[in-house]
Amino acid sequence: MTPLASEHAALVAAVAEKRDREAFTRLFDYFGPRLNAYLIRLGCDRASAEEITQDVMVSLWRKAHLFEPAKSSLATWLYRIARNRRIDILRRDRVDFVDPDDFALDVADESTVDAERLVDAQSRDDVLRGAMAGLPDEQLALVKLAFFESLSHSEIAEKTGLPLGTVKSRIRLAFTRLRRALEAGGVVEAE
Repeated sequence: MTPLASEHAALVAAVAEKRDREAFTRLFDYFGPRLNAYLIRLGCDRASAEEITQDVMVSLWRKAHLFEPAKSSLATWLYRIARNRRIDILRRDRVDFVDPDDFALDVADESTVDAERLVDAQSRDDVLRGAMAGLPDEQLALVKLAFFESLSHSEIAEKTGLPLGTVKSRIRLAFTRLRRALEAGGVVEAE
């Protein structure tokens, strides 16, 4: 979990447990403009976007106890609520509304796709960070050397003093664990 996601989870917990208005204000100040912009990119007019944003934030105030940081980030949870509220309003207001997700052909504009990709990417990042946090320290250290420092297996062996076979084995085990965690989190499909 990123430091920002951890901070958001703590603020939500304060809202849920103590009805902490300052914590809620900080969340509102952070997410309000982002949700509003997201809804506008989805095609809402400014007034509707503000109304839905207010509704989503009221839901956060009332239902903060339902947020589960182990399942998703707060951003993912709030964006999903906003998207669903928008669809509900469109369905209510227009009898002929068709949910674009019902069709394989998506005619959404690029900004809508970008916003949805951002939410999906954040969700994937949360799952990946959680998976990496679950690795044993000796495997995590080697994965970081391989990917964040771009060292080869031989260079890692030389730098750590470990036998080359041990380095390869630990990295292979780490990848297996990461793949399983990502599959469990719905980020990659099982083969």
